Amino acid sequence: MPPTIPGFTYHRVPVADGVRLNVAVSGSGTPIVLLHGFPQTHLMWRHVAADLAADHTVICPDLRGYGASDRPAETDGSGYAKRTMAADVVALAHALGHDRFALAGHDRGALVAFRAGLDHPGTITHLACLDVLPTLDMWDVLHGTSAAVGFHLYLMAQPPGLPEELIAAAPDAFFGYFLDLWTRDPAAIPADVRTSYLDACRAAVPSIVADYRASAGIDVTHDRADLDAGNRLRMPVAVLQQDWGAALGFDAAALWRAWAPDLRHGTVGCGHFMAEEDPGVVAKTLRELVAEH
Repeated sequence: MPPTIPGFTYHRVPVADGVRLNVAVSGSGTPIVLLHGFPQTHLMWRHVAADLAADHTVICPDLRGYGASDRPAETDGSGYAKRTMAADVVALAHALGHDRFALAGHDRGALVAFRAGLDHPGTITHLACLDVLPTLDMWDVLHGTSAAVGFHLYLMAQPPGLPEELIAAAPDAFFGYFLDLWTRDPAAIPADVRTSYLDACRAAVPSIVADYRASAGIDVTHDRADLDAGNRLRMPVAVLQQDWGAALGFDAAALWRAWAPDLRHGTVGCGHFMAEEDPGVVAKTLRELVAEH
């Protein structure tokens, strides 16, 4: 059995036709939904979730296509659009009895949270995004040799077939590469959690690639339409990122502020997996955000 978050109850909740999400729930009080990133599962929130559950209802799902959630086959290019995945999250919260909730996401989960904030502004009360840029800005800043850090983005953006075949040929090497490269403190991801991440990714190569492929296609279309229409994130927004903006030649806070007028932006001194490497800072940031009206 894969590890779980101690003290949390697990459910499988229908959120769309043929799609059920695996979700861990604990605590009471104002609800906070936490969305994981790549190449992880809901377990990445285990420290932060336990902290927040002292005075909040904490909901930690595996995104569609990841972990123990269902992995529907992509058929028309929209199955893993962030709009579709955001609708999953809203349906999940509603099924658990919450019409309005705070939402935090890391990496891929932050892109889902970003889309949920744009599509469901009356539902998302507060929004936090960890160590990611909005999709349009991400593609804009990747250029020249610095874009080599995002090689996986370009690989998984290719048409179906080759990316899945290449990754499935050595999944542990592929997904493990990012767990090693993006972590400053290897002890932050213990062996049993690492094994759980790799097991989950190994079983989900097509859906993970579909998630990334959407971010080079339909997600760009959706985000561009919102940008052109003047749609912005109207709720209080907190963004935490590694201090890599200056090194890559762009102002991450300014890029975010263009989307989120009510922004709190901070940097952390750890690696990409900040909820595991510095959970105290992440939990503090979320508590302070949700405390605001």
